[in-house]
Amino acid sequence: MSGQRRAVAGEVGLAVGLLVLCLATLPVIARVRTEDKAPDLAAVALIVVATAALAFRRRWPVATLVVATVATSAYLVLGYPPGPVLVSAAVGVYSVARRLSMAVAAVAAGGALVVLSAHIVTDNATIAGLIPATAWVAIPFTVGVARRMVQEAVARERAEAERRLVDAERLRLAQEVHDVVGHGLAAIQMQADIALHMQQTKPGQAHVALAAISRASSDALAELRATLAAITPDVSGDRAPTPGLARVDDLRRRVEDAGVTVDLAVQGPPRTLPAAADLAAYRILQESLTNVVKHSPHPMATVEIAYRAEGVTLTVANQDLDAGSHVEGFGIAGMRRRVAHLGGTLTAGTGRAGVFEVRAEIPTPADVAEES
Repeated sequence: MSGQRRAVAGEVGLAVGLLVLCLATLPVIARVRTEDKAPDLAAVALIVVATAALAFRRRWPVATLVVATVATSAYLVLGYPPGPVLVSAAVGVYSVARRLSMAVAAVAAGGALVVLSAHIVTDNATIAGLIPATAWVAIPFTVGVARRMVQEAVARERAEAERRLVDAERLRLAQEVHDVVGHGLAAIQMQADIALHMQQTKPGQAHVALAAISRASSDALAELRATLAAITPDVSGDRAPTPGLARVDDLRRRVEDAGVTVDLAVQGPPRTLPAAADLAAYRILQESLTNVVKHSPHPMATVEIAYRAEGVTLTVANQDLDAGSHVEGFGIAGMRRRVAHLGGTLTAGTGRAGVFEVRAEIPTPADVAEES
């Protein structure tokens, strides 16, 4: 059964249940309250109208309140013994307070209180007679408003959580595209500059540069497709492999094609890392080397990958010929976010004299590493 059908069934069930309760208790109440008018067909008809209105309280809460209140007030004005029929008006007040704004609900509830108090005038009762009528309106009104406020708060929290998830996914996608496209474009730009510089004096070298541009663009497009495929549904189950440290030699080749020599050293026996750590490690090396290609006048970088029992440590160092002018941009901020998300640390800056170093420590839980 759908949610809407369940809601309708609940409304009808409440109306029928209250009707049965009113009719079943009416003879008992009449015997106890002999001073009131004896129930007749008119009393039964008013009870039916008051309770039947509750079947429409979700769709038309104001109309439900009007019908239930008027029928209940008429029942009391005619002198019939009060009983569960008063619940009809109370439920109508609750429904208005639960589903409408505070201002509208307050006006409707105030009108209901006036109508329910009409029997006090006809019975020549004292002002104390307002107390029961006020309670039948104030209590359900308060409960309805509280319920509405709670659900609105839950809805706001859910919307905020969804917005945070969307923002986080957008940031992750932007970081992935930045790393892939930025790396490829940096290599292409470097080789294009070489080709432009050499096309007149050394045409053969220009041809080599153009060939490197072709490879760099092809590699960048392939990696971009793999990145986008990882975030889109794949009904075939055929996905390109996710970048990881197993592809570090391909990364070094592309960087060297762009004119930067990479001295790679690996400490400890290489092992398969958890997917998130493996991708983060690759992206950190990729972004660090891309920064060398784009910004460093010294075309050489040293890369160290140290596998440890508790994780992996990455170090990318480059001679810093322009110390003091570095500004942390989107790339380094993105690397820092990646590492922090995995519980690790990343430092970037001029360490020992004349060397700019990026150092990342990515932890891998022992049980995860062993299973991998």
